[in-house]
This record gives sequence, structure tokens and C-alpha cells, in this order.
Amino acid sequence: MAEALNDSGALILFSGGQDSGTALAWALSRFARVETVGFDYGQRHSVEMQVRQGLLTRMRAFDPAWDARLGPDHVLDLKGLSAIGETAMTADIEIETTAAGLPNTFVPGRNLAFFVMGGALAYRRGLKVLVGGMCETDYSGYPDCRRDTIQAQEQALRLGMEWDGRIETPLMDITKAESWALVERIGGKPLVDLINEHTHTCYRGERGARHAWGYGCGTCPACELRARGWAGYVAGEA
Repeated sequence: MAEALNDSGALILFSGGQDSGTALAWALSRFARVETVGFDYGQRHSVEMQVRQGLLTRMRAFDPAWDARLGPDHVLDLKGLSAIGETAMTADIEIETTAAGLPNTFVPGRNLAFFVMGGALAYRRGLKVLVGGMCETDYSGYPDCRRDTIQAQEQALRLGMEWDGRIETPLMDITKAESWALVERIGGKPLVDLINEHTHTCYRGERGARHAWGYGCGTCPACELRARGWAGYVAGEA
């Protein structure tokens, strides 16, 4: 017997990348009503804002049930994040490690702002669950991807809006290889192929070179993580 769908309603923080694409598939397999939100924060890899629309179309076509569950897509303007200060995610500068020990692709406050705006939108739309693709098991070291951060943000949203919702991060405790295995469990090899071909992860916005693990420059932190995860998945490590 198929598991009953959750009728709380979910809003997915959806960039068009591997992690958010996986989080969307996860949500579509569990919630009766799903909406998506993307954020334009002046990102250097703005190609993700184009890719995400095609990915949404393909996710709808993948399963008629998903098409019925998937509601409106929203795009919010957060360009103020790039105006605050220059990072390798928002300016054409070399990717390197800062004196604080973090990659300069870290945009301070980005995920926090995503959840605040996403929470406000979920409140208005009557949605009780925010879903993000954050992970602290196999990631670039961003402090706003950690479980403690997400839990604190959830509490702030619940208190600040008297919102009886929650934040779900289904990838938080799994590796990139395991996330590919999760995709396969949800939709088999066809869904793995869809996520591999039609998501975008590369921080440099490179969409020309096609590797076994997808498109990207192959050398930025996001590409390295994705390539390593794909290799582990193919090798059966998940």
C-alpha cells in the first residue's frame, strides 16, 4: 500500500542545483501540495536561474502525480546580498580560501535570508513546511548549512511569525554519493539521469563542458563535491 501523502504543504528552496533538485523530488514523493521559490541575489552563476525553469518542466513531465502536486514557482529579488560585499559567488574574482578558513564563495547571511523570505512566503501561502537542500556531511564548510543553524532559524521563524511550521533538510546527514542513491530510490535511474543532466551546480556558471557527473568547470568547490559524490555513487559506496 502506498504511503499516505502529507497534506501540510511544502515550499522548496529551489535553485536548480543538484541538492535542491533532489530535495524537490523528495518533497514531491511525500507532500500533496508543493511550491517552489528561487532567489536572485546577483549570483555569478546566474545560469541556474535559467536551468531551474527547464528542470521544473521536466519534473512535471516525469510523473503525472508530481505534475498534479507541483504548484506555483516564485522568484524573489535578494540582490541586496551582493551589494553588501563582494564574494566569489557574486563577482568575477578567483575562488580561494579566506583568512577565516572559509571559501570566498560563502555569502554571509544568504541561507538565513532565504529562510526568512521563504518563511514569509510560506506563511502567506498557507504552507507548513520549508524544505532546503543543505547538508553538513559533505559540503563546502558554510556555517549556514549546519544543523544547529537550521534549527535555530526554524525556532526564530516559529516565534517571529507565530507559524506552526517546520524546516526539513533531507540531505543534512548524507553524503553526495548517498544523495544520488536517494534519487534512485525515489525515481529509479531515469530520475538520476534527469537530475544529472538538467541541474546546475558549478559556481563559475560553466554550462559548456559535460562530464559524467554533469555540467561544470570541474575545478570549483561545487564541481569537486559533485564529481566526488558521483564517483562514489557509481562505485556503489552509497
